Amino acid sequence: MKKTLYTDEFYDARVDSLESAKVIVPLILKYIKPKNVVDVGCGTGAFLSVFRKKGVKKILGIDGKWVNKEKLLIPQKDFHVADLEKPLNIHDKFDLVISVEVAEHLPEKYAETYINSLTKLGPVILFSAAIPYQHGPHHVNKQWPKYWVSLFKKKGFVPVDCIRKEIWEHEGVAFWYTQNILLFVKKDYLKKNRKLKKEAEQTNESFLALVHPKMYLIKAKRKK
Repeated sequence: MKKTLYTDEFYDARVDSLESAKVIVPLILKYIKPKNVVDVGCGTGAFLSVFRKKGVKKILGIDGKWVNKEKLLIPQKDFHVADLEKPLNIHDKFDLVISVEVAEHLPEKYAETYINSLTKLGPVILFSAAIPYQHGPHHVNKQWPKYWVSLFKKKGFVPVDCIRKEIWEHEGVAFWYTQNILLFVKKDYLKKNRKLKKEAEQTNESFLALVHPKMYLIKAKRKK
């Protein structure tokens, strides 16, 4: 990913991330009570800032060197610079790993490396990535969910579709999160979390590929 693509203006325009996080984070807390959270590709740290306000004391944001630290919504000491195209050299383990609308920015040849990095960080991953025809800057690997499901399954993680139904018509959540956001949970972890186990059993992998009406209307208007 190139610095010129991720300017201050790009991050300033992502106010929707903070507003979306304010809705999504409490829903995550219904299923797990993380003591520590890491966000890979955190941008200015919107999701982490909300978790911090909810009482999570240990947070870590990871992103490229182009992020202006003066724009961070989290303490600078909690921000780590890394190249997401390479294996992450982070030895800590986290209760929750976040990667939302990041994976599509990495060339496909790095996709498996990226997923491997995420799965080494913790047993529960909040994940979303742009689907085909979803407009956005530097979207170089847009895939349907089954693509990511197959990569996560290689590492022993299964999809849990428990958030989208709670936010599908919520006007305060950006459509790309509503459309794409899933949990990926390590199979062994499900044995000790009944709520997530129940949601995993109710998740139908044949119905993970959804297109939100807002995205549909955007594409339809452009075709006129």
